Amino acid sequence: MRVVSLVPSLTEAVAVTAPGLLVGVTDWCTHPAGLDAARIGGTKNPDVAAITALRPDLVIANEEENRAPDLAALRAAGVDVLVTEVRTLDQAFRELDRVLRACGVPSRPGWLDRAEEAWAAVEPDGPPVTAIVPIWRRPWMVLGRDTFAGDLLARLGVRHLYADHAERYPRVSLDELGAAGADLVVLPDEPYRFTADDGPEAFPGTAAALVDGRLLTWYGPSLAEAPGELRRALRAARR
Repeated sequence: MRVVSLVPSLTEAVAVTAPGLLVGVTDWCTHPAGLDAARIGGTKNPDVAAITALRPDLVIANEEENRAPDLAALRAAGVDVLVTEVRTLDQAFRELDRVLRACGVPSRPGWLDRAEEAWAAVEPDGPPVTAIVPIWRRPWMVLGRDTFAGDLLARLGVRHLYADHAERYPRVSLDELGAAGADLVVLPDEPYRFTADDGPEAFPGTAAALVDGRLLTWYGPSLAEAPGELRRALRAARR
C-alpha cells in the first residue's frame, strides 16, 4: 500500500507502526527521524500534483491542519482521502485506530495500548490550577474552546482560562492576558517556538511552564510519554 500523510502526528503513527507504507509526507513531518519519503510541501500548501504523481492508495489528512480546497483537489484527481477530526483525547484514540486500519495494519500497535493505559492512570495532582496557553505571538493567540491540547491539560488538572471562548484560537491582547489572573502560563515550543525568556518578559510574576509542543499537540506514539513529561514540566513551574 502507498500512503501520503499530510499530518505530522499521523505520519509518526503510521511510520512507527508500519515502516515502508509512507511514500509522501509534509515538510513539517519531523518524526520519526530519518523518514524516507518524498516531501510534498506544507500542511496548508501541499503540492497536489506532486502527491498525485506518487500514485497513493490513500492520503490521510485532518480537518483542522489541512485545507478543504486541497483535499477536494486530491479527490477530484481520483485520490482516496481519509480526513480525521481530533479535538479530544478519546477522539484521538478512535481516529488513530481508524487510520491504521485504513492503512492495512493487521493488529493494534503496542504503543497505542500503552498510550491509553498511561492516560487512564492519570489522577488529580493537587488542587486544580488555571492557565493561559499561548500558541502564537505577534499577534498573541491562545487556546480557546474545543481543542485537543486543552483536553489533555484538563486531564492533568489544568483549566485554561479561555476554554469557554467562542473561538478555538482567539486573539487576545497581552494586557488582557496579563489581567486574567492565571496561576500559570503554559508555553509550548510549537507552532510558535516559545522559549524560557517569553514567560518573564510577557507575564512577569506568573509561573511559566515551558513544554514540548509535540507532547501537548501531537496524537501518536508520543501520547504514551506525554502525561508523565507534561506533569513534570507543570510541577517544576509551580515550585
